[in-house]
Amino acid sequence: MTLFLPATVRVVAAILASAAMAALYARGGAAWPLGFVFLVPWLRLLDASCTLSATLLRAYAMSLAFTLAAFAWFGIAFGLYAQVGANIGLALLLLAAPLFQPQFLVFAVVRHVIVRRHGAATGALAGAAAWVATEWLLPKLLGDTLGYGLYPSRLLRQGADVGGAAGLTVLLLLANEAVAAALARRRHGVNLGLGLRAMLLPLALAALVPLLLAGYGQAVLSGEPAPAGKPLRIGLIQSNIVNYERQRQERGAHAVVREVLDAHFAMSYDAVVRQHADAVMWPETAYPTTFGHPKSEAGAAFDREILGIVNAAGVPFVFGTYDRDSVGEYNAAAFVLPGTGLLGFYRKTRLFPFTEYVPAWLDGPALRRHLPWTGNWRPGNGARVFPLRLRDGRQIPVLPLICLDAVDPGLAIDGARLGAQAILTMSNDAWFTTTPLGAQMHQVAAAFRSIETRLPQFRVTTNGYSAVIDAAGSVLAGTRMGEPALVLADVPLRPPARTLMVMWGDWVGLAASASLVALAAWSALPARREKAAPAGLALAWPVEVAVLPRAARIAAGVLRALAGGGLLWMCLALLRDEALRTNTLAQVRMFAGVFLAPEAASWCVMFLFSAKASIGNGTLVLTRGARRFELALGDIAGVRIWSLPLPCPGVSLWLASGRRWRYDLALANPNVLLGLLDAVGGPSVRQRTRARGVMQAYVQAGLGVRRSRLDNRFARNVLLPLALAIPAFHLQQHIAYGGAFGEYYSFGLKAYLTAFALWWAAWSIGVVLSQALLRAAIEAATLLAALLRPRRAIAIRRQLQHVGHAALFLGLPAWLLLTVYGA
Repeated sequence: MTLFLPATVRVVAAILASAAMAALYARGGAAWPLGFVFLVPWLRLLDASCTLSATLLRAYAMSLAFTLAAFAWFGIAFGLYAQVGANIGLALLLLAAPLFQPQFLVFAVVRHVIVRRHGAATGALAGAAAWVATEWLLPKLLGDTLGYGLYPSRLLRQGADVGGAAGLTVLLLLANEAVAAALARRRHGVNLGLGLRAMLLPLALAALVPLLLAGYGQAVLSGEPAPAGKPLRIGLIQSNIVNYERQRQERGAHAVVREVLDAHFAMSYDAVVRQHADAVMWPETAYPTTFGHPKSEAGAAFDREILGIVNAAGVPFVFGTYDRDSVGEYNAAAFVLPGTGLLGFYRKTRLFPFTEYVPAWLDGPALRRHLPWTGNWRPGNGARVFPLRLRDGRQIPVLPLICLDAVDPGLAIDGARLGAQAILTMSNDAWFTTTPLGAQMHQVAAAFRSIETRLPQFRVTTNGYSAVIDAAGSVLAGTRMGEPALVLADVPLRPPARTLMVMWGDWVGLAASASLVALAAWSALPARREKAAPAGLALAWPVEVAVLPRAARIAAGVLRALAGGGLLWMCLALLRDEALRTNTLAQVRMFAGVFLAPEAASWCVMFLFSAKASIGNGTLVLTRGARRFELALGDIAGVRIWSLPLPCPGVSLWLASGRRWRYDLALANPNVLLGLLDAVGGPSVRQRTRARGVMQAYVQAGLGVRRSRLDNRFARNVLLPLALAIPAFHLQQHIAYGGAFGEYYSFGLKAYLTAFALWWAAWSIGVVLSQALLRAAIEAATLLAALLRPRRAIAIRRQLQHVGHAALFLGLPAWLLLTVYGA
C-alpha cells in the first residue's frame, strides 16, 4: 500500500495538471500557447504504462478530466435546457465522457501498441493519426478538436486552409509528443552524463511546429489579393429575445411572434435607413413559425407583413424560420427579395440530436414521454448557394449555414466549390446564456470555416455572439453576450483563393485513417528473412552474384548512375514543363531514353558476368553453366563491402599476398556471403579510415534492413500502376464517352486497348518517378544518419523504409482519390 499510494498520487497529479492547462487553453485568449504542452504530463504517464489495461485506465481518466475542464459548460447548459438541473446535466456528461471524447482512448491504445512494435517516433505519428481519424470517423457532438484552440493566434490559425482544424490538431499532438520525448531524454541523458544536450533535437522539432505555422501564416496574410469592387455591408440583428417556448406558454404564440417581429422590424429599419445596409439578416428561428406555408390565417398575415417590410426596405432579407412539405418540417433560412418575394429556403443539414431530432431507431412514444423537449425536424440535403441580389444591381452568391452546420467543414467546402463568395451563418445560442463559453467556442468553430475556404462570413445569433468575420478569421465587428445589438461592417469581396481544403476537402481524417490501415497491414506482413548458411554443411546453397572485372563494374555503375540521374532529371522536367505533363507519348519517349536504355545496358553487363557462388570444402566456388572457378578460403585475407554500392551492393576480396583480387562480386545482399564465410571461419570485414567508416555505416544501414513483400518489383512496378490506372481510366471513359466502354463502342477494341495502355504507361512512369524521389530522399537521410548517428543508422533507415512504403502504396492511391474527390 505504501508503494501504491505515491504512484496513484503521481498519476492523479499529472492528469490534473493536463486538465488544468486544457481548461485555460479551451478558454482562448493569451493561453493558446498551452496547446503545445498541455498533454505532456499525460503523455509521460502513458510512457510509464507497462500494460494495455493501465494505458486504457489512464486514457479514460484523461477523457473524464478533459471533458470536465473544457466542456463543463455543455453539461450545465444541457441540464438547464432539459430542465433536469445543472448538476444532473454535468453528471450525465461525465458519465458519457468516453463517448463524448473517444479520441483519448483510441489514441492511447494505438500509441501503446505501435511504440512497442515500431518505436517512439512511429508511435507518435500513429497516435496523432488515430486521434484525428477517430474524430473523422466518429463525428463528435460539437465537432470540437484541439486545433480550434489556436484561433487567438492570427498567424498560426492560417494553416487551417491546408489541413483544416484537424491538421492543426495533428501538429499540436506532435509538438506535445516532442516535448514529452525531450523530458524523457533529459532523464536518460543525465544518467548517461549528456545533460541537456539530449533534449535539443526533440525540443527543436517541437519549436519547429509553431515556427512553420507562423511563417506560413505570414506568407498567406501578406499575399492576400486586393479587394474587387464595392464591399458588402449586411445588417445583423441581435434582438436578445430568448426563451420563445416559455413565453409562448405564458403569453400565447400570437403575442410572442408579434413581439419578435416588432423588435426585428425596428432594428432592420435602423440598419437599412440609417446605416445603409445592403441586406439584413435575422438569426436562426427568428420567425418562430413556418414562412410561406402558414398554419393559420394569423400566420398568413404575418407572412404578408414581412413581405411588405422587405419591399419597403428595398434590400434582401435572410432570416431563420421553418419550412415544411409532405415529408415533415425543417429548420430553415428564407431568402426574401424586394419585388420578387420568397426566392427559396435553405434547410438545415446538421440537426442537434435529441433536441431537434431523434434517430428513427430510437424514437417512439415512450422516449417522447420521458424527453418532451425533443424535436421532430427533418434534415436538409446539403449545401446550397443563393444569389443575394442587391439594389445596386450586384448579385453576390452566398452560402447559408444554420447553427451546427458551421462546425461541419464539408458544408462550407461544398459551398465554396459551388461558387459562394460569402458565408451567411444564423444561430440561436440562447441556451448558452448562462454559459457564454459555449457560444464563444461556437463562434470560433464558425470562424475556421472562413479560414479554410477564404470566404468572409456574416454570423448573427439571437443573443450573442454575433460577428462579421473576414477571410482570415478575424472579427471585424461583433457583440457581447446578452445584449440587443445591430452589427455592421464593410467586408471587401475578393476572388476566393482555391485553398487545399477546398480542392481536397476535409482530407486529414481520411489520410490518417488510410495510414493506420496501411500501418496495420504492414505490421501484419511477415518480413522476408534471408536464408542463413547452416553450420557444418559441406556445401551451402548457391548465391546469385556477378563476377565483375574492374572495367565491367565501372561501366555498369556509370550506366546505373545515369539511369537514376535521368529519373531525377525527368522529375524536374515534368515540374517545369506543363506541356510535358499532359503529353504521355513524350513522357514515354523521354523515360525510355533517360532511364530504360541505360538501365537495360547496365542489366546486360551484369547478366554477362552473372554466376552462382557457394562454399564447400574450404573453397569459394563460382559457377556459370559448365564453367567453374575455385578460390581457396585460405588464400582470402579480407573482405571489404563496397563503400559506393554501384551498380549494386557488393564486395571486394583481398588475398593473402596483400593484393586485391582482380574480380569484384556484386550481389543483392553481401551479408549473405559474409554469413557463409563466417559459418566456415572465413575472413571478416575490415574498415579503418573515418571516410570509409561513414560510408560503411551508410552501406550497412541499407543492407541491415530486411526486404519485405512490398519491395517486390512486380508489386511496385506492375500491380501498383495497374491498380491506379484502372480507376483513373474508368473515370476518364465516363467523362469523355459517357460509359466504362464508351471508347470501345465508338472506335473499336484497338483504340480502347491503346488508350488503356497509355494510361497504364503514364501511371507506371509516375510510380517509377515517385520511387526515385523517395529513394533519393531515403538515401540522403541515411547518409546524414551515418555521419551524425552511425549506431542508429540501421534503425533510422528502417523507419525511413516504412515511411517510403507508406508514401508509395498509400500516398499515391490517396492522392488519386483526393484528386478525384477534390475535382
